[in-house]
Amino acid sequence: ARGRYPIRLIYASNIPVILMSALLANINMFAMLFYTNPSLRRIPLIGGQWWIGTYPVDPTGQLLDTRPIGGGAWYLSHLNGLNGWLIPIIQGGVPGGHAAWQYALKVVVYFSAMIIGSILFAKFWIETTDMGAAAIARQIQSSGMQIPGFRRDPRILRKVLERYIPVVTVIGGASVGALAASANAIGTVGNTSGTGVLLTVGILINLYEQIAREQAMEMHPVLRGFFGKE
Repeated sequence: ARGRYPIRLIYASNIPVILMSALLANINMFAMLFYTNPSLRRIPLIGGQWWIGTYPVDPTGQLLDTRPIGGGAWYLSHLNGLNGWLIPIIQGGVPGGHAAWQYALKVVVYFSAMIIGSILFAKFWIETTDMGAAAIARQIQSSGMQIPGFRRDPRILRKVLERYIPVVTVIGGASVGALAASANAIGTVGNTSGTGVLLTVGILINLYEQIAREQAMEMHPVLRGFFGKE
């Protein structure tokens, strides 16, 4: 019998975006602490430095908003819809705020960070969850399957899979990162985070695939060995 082993374009699913969003949130948190915390502001080079990130504070030093208004943290913060970057670029900047070129640079930096970060996290994820070429080759070998025209050797299977999995991982990571960044840049109805909408859809798709996989294993018990259930 012949079959197919599908390799999805979004091979690492939406996990890279989750991890990258968490990383950006932590960067914003630490930048805010270094700018507002009295103890951390005393640290040389990074404490209270504008290039780390600046935040709105009142005359007493109390934080007014957790969203950055300048520095590196501002360039890495969410775009928050067209009003957050496109309108200021068209209008030539915001009086008393940032210039148009700064908003354009913010878009480039944010998209670059999301895409590159998602690629790195996608590669990290597949290697730590047995989704790499070597792990998949062992799963195929243990299930009794083989690629027609090749010997049943995990090393041969790994070489064949290495033609596809690393490339699909990079393309999928870049695609999901660009999609999440674009969703945040365009905005959604109700001012919901574009990344949140993307993650919700991804979770529902994964749930559907898990249910379909369980049904397939009930109909064909031989598949349990391939999926590591037995």
